[in-house]
Amino acid sequence: MGVFAYMPYGAGGIIIRVETDIRRGIPGVDISGLAEGAVREARDRVRAAFRNSGFSFPQDRILINLAPAGLRKDGAALDLPIALSIITAAEIAPVSGNLLVMGELELSGRIRPVRGVLAAIAAGLAEGITEFIVPAENAGEAEILVSSGAKFTAVENLQSAVHALIIREEKGSLPVSQINPQEITNKDLSDKNFSDGDFSDVRGQVVYKRALEIAAAGGHNVLVFGPPGAGKTMLARRMPSIMAPLTSDEAVEVTRLHSLAGPKNCGNSSYQFIDRLITTPPFRAPHHTASAEGILGGGRIPHPGEISLAHFGVLFLDEAPEYRINVLQSLREPLEDKVISIVRAEGPVQLPAEFQLLMTANACRCGRLGKHDTDSVCLCSPEEINRYWRKFGGALLDRVEIRVAVMPPKIEEMSRQNTKSAAAGEHSIDIAMRVKAAVEIQRQRFKGTGIRRNALIPAGKTNAFCPMSEKAESAFHTAIEKLGLSGRAYHGILRTARTIADLDNKDTIQTEHILEAVQFRRLGEDPWDILSLDILSF
Repeated sequence: MGVFAYMPYGAGGIIIRVETDIRRGIPGVDISGLAEGAVREARDRVRAAFRNSGFSFPQDRILINLAPAGLRKDGAALDLPIALSIITAAEIAPVSGNLLVMGELELSGRIRPVRGVLAAIAAGLAEGITEFIVPAENAGEAEILVSSGAKFTAVENLQSAVHALIIREEKGSLPVSQINPQEITNKDLSDKNFSDGDFSDVRGQVVYKRALEIAAAGGHNVLVFGPPGAGKTMLARRMPSIMAPLTSDEAVEVTRLHSLAGPKNCGNSSYQFIDRLITTPPFRAPHHTASAEGILGGGRIPHPGEISLAHFGVLFLDEAPEYRINVLQSLREPLEDKVISIVRAEGPVQLPAEFQLLMTANACRCGRLGKHDTDSVCLCSPEEINRYWRKFGGALLDRVEIRVAVMPPKIEEMSRQNTKSAAAGEHSIDIAMRVKAAVEIQRQRFKGTGIRRNALIPAGKTNAFCPMSEKAESAFHTAIEKLGLSGRAYHGILRTARTIADLDNKDTIQTEHILEAVQFRRLGEDPWDILSLDILSF
């Protein structure tokens, strides 16, 4: 009998059956099934782990097969399955029935944590496997799916894994590991790679705050542009503080994707693996030097990128024009299709990409365009400004429903004496309550339709989900004609107006909702819009 293992692949993974045959011959270990890299090296780690754990490694010819044999396999998570398969074939400990095993072996026999444990258990349950052996440091991650029928044993070394097999044979089931709930509760691993803060920390910027509220409620894409020092990044990084929590199904899906991504911290400290459900929408902020593969995902063995890790959350591109043009333009299809298709020789792989895009930018490379003080003269030529802005491209900008031009706050807004005025603004908790109420309205509206947010309403269903009053419809058509907007902009304004109406708890879109949505859509086609900011009325 063999054991089952798991290898991450794309947004899911593959269940692998590990079989071992021991026969008389020159001692050695052969691994078949397109084993690569770390899998080929497993033979040496397993041999040393056997010896240091007190087991005799078979002095015969050993053949290990990894099925399906036609798929390339890599990763150290197959160490423990290979070791237990050899132990079974050598009749040191028996294995009967379906059992999925994951773990990397040290030479001492200690078992190291691996990525993708939650995804492996989910895949195993889908195949009818209910018993799992996982590394002790992945126990919290395995605990997430216990309510779905998973039974697991968390082991620290090869000896405890063999002991678990013996108990399983004697009692008919694995010894169940118990997790300390207090230990899990005290850990915050919701992937908050943003600065903690509150909306009230940012002075002024009422329009910008309103835009983020609408975006958080409806899942809309946002572009914010203006001179440095206006608070673009500061406020953007506070957006997670107003976002509605994920549903239980969404939380499992997000946690599974982050499980596939592996450790959150690969610095000098010990690795941090997911050990509880991620219930808050992810907020990903990659550096502007990130490659297209890092953003989209991919690799020799496809893995999720930043877009998939922002699934059901936000992908934040600070100073977006500084990103490579191929990275920016590669966002168009995921924004439209909500999925990333990666084609490999083994076949296509699809990665989830239901995210909302949040971008900030200066109006020009030097950042002075739009400033009105005499000491801040823009040093860029018109050609340089247009070249800088062209990195966005019309196709990408057309997919951004909300555009906001901002200027640095005034002195009176920054004053300490102004903390109780309108300049200080609302606290995040107050905005979050409105956002949560609007999100709940959408969940009830779209129940059973497969739609999550207003931003995802198909063009063919906008008439059904976005009813307007007669005055609102007249104002809408007038605005579309005067601004000469595209068909995508037409539906984008309707979706944004639907969200604004939800924030007002209105079933029918009114004129004021349409006008506010139009104001958020009219800017951003070119950087020169910043020059007219002082005469625009919001």
